[in-house]
Amino acid sequence: MKALAPHWGALVALALFLVIGLAILDDYGITNDEGHGRRLGTTTWAFLTGNEEAFFDAPFYDRIYGPSFEWALQSADHVLGTERSRGIYLFRHLFIHLTFLAGGLFAYFLARRLFSARLLALFAMLLFLLHPRLYAHSFFNGKDIPFLVAFVIALYLAHRAFRRDTLLAFALLGVGVGVAVNLRIMGVILFAAIPALRALDFVFASGWAERKRILLATGSFALAGSLTIYTLLPFLWANPIRRAVDWWILLSDDPYRPLQLFRGLHERSVEFPEYIPVWFSITSPPFALLLGLVGGALILLRSVKAPREALRNVRLRFGMLLAGCFTLSILAMILLNANLYFGWRHTYFLWAPFSLLAVWGLRGLAGTLSARRRQAAAYCAAGAGLAATLASMALIHPNQQSFFNFSVDRVTPEWLRTQYVVDYWRNPMRQALEWLSDNAGALPDKAAAITGTPNWEDDINSRILPNAARARIAERAGFAIVAYVGWGVSRSVRALHRVEVYGNTIFTIERQDNLLDVYAATRGRQPDVAGAFDVHRLDDALALVMELCAPAFVERVGATMYATPVDQANLPPWKESQQGAFRNFPLSEYGAFFDGKCVASLPLPDYPIEDFRLVWRPELLARETAREAMRRAKEEGRLLAQAEYDLYLADGELAYVRENCDMLETEHPFRVSVFSERADGSSERQRAWDREIRDFEFHERGALLEEGACVALFPLPDYPIAGIRTGQQTQDGSDIWSAAFSANPAPYAAAYRAVAGSEPLARGAFDLYRLDGDIVYVKESCEQADTEARFFLHVVPKRVSDLPEARRESGFDNLDFAFFLNGAWFDGRCAARVPLTPYPIASVRTGQFSGTGEVWSTEFALGRGR
Repeated sequence: MKALAPHWGALVALALFLVIGLAILDDYGITNDEGHGRRLGTTTWAFLTGNEEAFFDAPFYDRIYGPSFEWALQSADHVLGTERSRGIYLFRHLFIHLTFLAGGLFAYFLARRLFSARLLALFAMLLFLLHPRLYAHSFFNGKDIPFLVAFVIALYLAHRAFRRDTLLAFALLGVGVGVAVNLRIMGVILFAAIPALRALDFVFASGWAERKRILLATGSFALAGSLTIYTLLPFLWANPIRRAVDWWILLSDDPYRPLQLFRGLHERSVEFPEYIPVWFSITSPPFALLLGLVGGALILLRSVKAPREALRNVRLRFGMLLAGCFTLSILAMILLNANLYFGWRHTYFLWAPFSLLAVWGLRGLAGTLSARRRQAAAYCAAGAGLAATLASMALIHPNQQSFFNFSVDRVTPEWLRTQYVVDYWRNPMRQALEWLSDNAGALPDKAAAITGTPNWEDDINSRILPNAARARIAERAGFAIVAYVGWGVSRSVRALHRVEVYGNTIFTIERQDNLLDVYAATRGRQPDVAGAFDVHRLDDALALVMELCAPAFVERVGATMYATPVDQANLPPWKESQQGAFRNFPLSEYGAFFDGKCVASLPLPDYPIEDFRLVWRPELLARETAREAMRRAKEEGRLLAQAEYDLYLADGELAYVRENCDMLETEHPFRVSVFSERADGSSERQRAWDREIRDFEFHERGALLEEGACVALFPLPDYPIAGIRTGQQTQDGSDIWSAAFSANPAPYAAAYRAVAGSEPLARGAFDLYRLDGDIVYVKESCEQADTEARFFLHVVPKRVSDLPEARRESGFDNLDFAFFLNGAWFDGRCAARVPLTPYPIASVRTGQFSGTGEVWSTEFALGRGR
């Protein structure tokens, strides 16, 4: 007890946090990523318990993420036997929150060691724990919160190791850093920083004996860290070196690159170098930002003033480590165009060094005030900042993940939601479902005739509801739709209930009974306007109906209605110069998808109008236009490939045609990679990739036809195209299907005709011919699958000196190629043509290879000179 006595303040504070956490544990919902976290845990747990097949059959992303935290959760799950879904998720939230509190405790211990002051150490712990966004995430974010905690523990172990300077201390530090790297790839910043600091120790060491000790300690750190990373990541076990490279590439450059709402613009985060600094600044407590900047400035000034002391003084050098971890991490992400999304959640670890810099700043400010009263005033001001932050958290509970400080407008209703992603984590979904449960009996009966999307039972948040609440909703399961609008989607006019933060809607529960009436009123009527939607003019509204539809047509489409009044005097004065009124209607507000149909109701002006006109955003493809495009592609176009869609080239457009179309499959985005024949042909932005990549959504360029077919049209660029790769992808960037093909098969068909009937140079899966100094590959009975494996073409010269210098050691030239850029599939045949090198050739070895090795190969002599 005597050992704990000096820390009674921290223990009391931690106990209060624990009591509060237990009291509000059941207030938070389940997030998007928690399902993935559980899959990651169960996949690796299966591997550890001998079920290797389940591990290797799992999706790739369930194997490459570091599973150490999920292992701990799975172990506790099995020990405690939390089998019911509600119990599983409540336990997850408790476990994550206890981990967060442990991080606060280590922040306290680190500050206690660093500043030798109990009050500053207590302030460090409170500041660490009272970040509003992190506090909410400490219940449901099983990725970024554990990494934040691992980072602060690694910082604590670093300070301890440099103080003790023993092999064991640095080995333990290596284990801590290894765990951090396992959780998030950005842990490598510590893996690099520690040896860099040890290099300084090596330079300033007084003799060889001390230098030897430094080398051994650094080696123990590197070895322990590497072994920890390897041990905790089963993905590496089969082939550590190759898979470590794959792991680094995939996690440091995640292919999932969603659009972000940032400062009112929808772009990818790489378009905004200021993305992380701005998000960090507008969502952190203002007083903490001020103190952190002061702390960083004090460390910088002292380091510049006395650089030698800064490099040798343990405390000041640790301050430089904190400042470096914060600033260099941000700078690296900016310079490397790091793929970040949904706020700064991937970089929550920055709060560990920054909160300690803020304590440094408070210490520095108090130290500059000589009188005790002034010092007390500084500490009281810091305490007031903590109290104000706590009050802000209480006011928006349980939606602290949507906290913004006063540097942005929080007063104007709905303004925040037009500028930033207010909520990504679907935490408010639980609040919406609880409202449904409490008010189910008061909603109209006729609304039960429509089932909205998404169905409440499919949402992961329904699993954390008590059984009684689930039963009440199930009694009226079809009466409403819970609509997620936290991304900046427009405010719904059909909302029965809204979950709001700072007056900004982040979830709505919408009624749909009026749309059932609207749809019934159009049955059997000829539309006033036929197009992408059939448009019917009712008494006070325009009814929009698409009988065969996909959700994206209402979720991501808008319409502008231009209405010409009978009497111009009816227009408001500010619209008189427009000679008509217009109004924008996002269909996400005014429409719904149900039973394979899309229906919307757009209110007409409250004065008589002569006519109206609708303009779609994006411009939608009318069904008649799509039907004509399909006919023209089949009859007049050229079939380029057959995959999930038949792909035709007609009138400069790539036509995607599918006879039996699943409308929900059209929800996946399409990607088109266009390879130019010349390096200067593609756009400057994509030239370095040797291709131009364009993405599009089906609703932007396609149409569903009543006979079950679907058609999409993609205009190709006007420069000469060598080949095209296209397909659909999941949200994480994985291919659902893909096809690669030549944009112009004619030259390859001509090459085939030129060599037909002659004796081949060699035979293999493809017959090989010589034509005007080129090699021609021919397969008579060929399917596209035969061309998917990459081709290798190795040319051995008569004189090694003819090879480029970089290839002389290997003894051959490498002319490997992808079939679709050098060949074509036509009339059931395949032909490719590849130019050989200009120097005399002794022999050629060629074939195809895949990830498992060679598919086929052949070798032949080729006497040739030029």
